[in-house]
Amino acid sequence: MNSKSVSVGISQPFDCNYIEGNKEQLLVIQEPHIDGALFEQLLAMGFRRNGNAIYKPRCPSCQACQSIRLNVHDFVLSKRQKRTLKNNQDLHWKVNYQTRPEHFELYQRYINERHNDGPMYPASQSQYDDFLLSDWLPPMFIEVFDKDRLIGVAVTDNMVHSFSAIYSYFDPDYADRSLGSLMILIQCQLAKSMGKRFLYLGYQIDQNRKMRYKRQYRPYQILTPQGWQIDEQLEPLSC
Repeated sequence: MNSKSVSVGISQPFDCNYIEGNKEQLLVIQEPHIDGALFEQLLAMGFRRNGNAIYKPRCPSCQACQSIRLNVHDFVLSKRQKRTLKNNQDLHWKVNYQTRPEHFELYQRYINERHNDGPMYPASQSQYDDFLLSDWLPPMFIEVFDKDRLIGVAVTDNMVHSFSAIYSYFDPDYADRSLGSLMILIQCQLAKSMGKRFLYLGYQIDQNRKMRYKRQYRPYQILTPQGWQIDEQLEPLSC
């Protein structure tokens, strides 16, 4: 894959959204001509997308945000994940390449009922658009249904060699269905069926209770100063 030089800026410090009391700084790509191929290279370097912006945490005194990805051909279901699939056999899903009003309506319910203590509350249409949509890489919307009722959406970027899971949300009435886990399993299944290699899951943040779950999908890879390492190569976690 050919590489190219890009301009990178750094933000001013601001209050961290993930670890209370910490300050956060971001590296921000300032390249005006972004496409899926360049973004895929940046993903492999630990960057993420938020709307049209591409960023990577660069905090002077903290390295809590760790880029994590799955090689979908190596991924092995755990007993719990097998139960999640079995318990949701009555649901079905499809891929939509266009956003529609029902997506935002479900997102609004999810944020306002389950994340009303976070930075995305209260949900608004403009916030939804700025967060999830992109002019240079329109995402896929993996829709999960209970009969005709839309109950979950996984917003996913589709590149030549990989998927990037941007954000998933679901109907709060189905909280006992483990739909967040189900949608990661669907993304992994779909990526494998389409000949992709990796599913990027964003940042693993062990210090944040809501951001610890990504280590449940194994074998995962973490981006370290020595490059991507699979979980067996990593130092044991301290508790």
